[in-house]
Amino acid sequence: MPIPTREEMYRALEERHGAEIQKKLSEASVAVCGLGGLGSNIAVALARAGVGRLYLYDFDKVDISNLNRQQYFPEQLGMPKNEALADTLKRIAPYCDIVSHQVKLSEENIPQLLGDADIICEAFDKAEQKAMLVNFVLENMPEKYLVAGSGMAGFAPSNMIQTKRVTKRFYLCGDEVSDVDDGVGLVASRVLICAGHQAHAVIRIIANEYDI
Repeated sequence: MPIPTREEMYRALEERHGAEIQKKLSEASVAVCGLGGLGSNIAVALARAGVGRLYLYDFDKVDISNLNRQQYFPEQLGMPKNEALADTLKRIAPYCDIVSHQVKLSEENIPQLLGDADIICEAFDKAEQKAMLVNFVLENMPEKYLVAGSGMAGFAPSNMIQTKRVTKRFYLCGDEVSDVDDGVGLVASRVLICAGHQAHAVIRIIANEYDI
């Protein structure tokens, strides 16, 4: 069966979100930095919502340990994550403009790679990478919206994961407590909840619905 046309898919999204909001989503661009449990799920949610352009950044390859919580398939093992996820997103949202790079973000390349995105999603695994990106964006790109994740490991209650508006343009999602380095595992359901918080924060920002 042939895939729906761009117009057909857009009309279907308009029916769900309303014409005004869908126009904003379709014109928005979001950078997802880190394509693991958080980032791959964030990207899928945003693609399904009809976000017009997604920038995907990761330097890693798909490993068997990723399959319990990340949006990859066994046949994609060994592929660069940015390429594997781009392929999946094209199946979900064939008219989404996807810009995909296998690269490790650093203070040197962030301005060039993230400069065109309206909203930046921090979705790294390592604390030092998270801190580097968050601090650099807050200090050097104050015009950008930044949505970060902190604390989604373990089996604690779902409702501990929340979205907090830290500053006017900085949102933090998670329980701000749990850490995989404490020996607590990453469980698919809880990682997905945090990714959902981040994706929904992005969608609310695009829709001009801001948390207090």
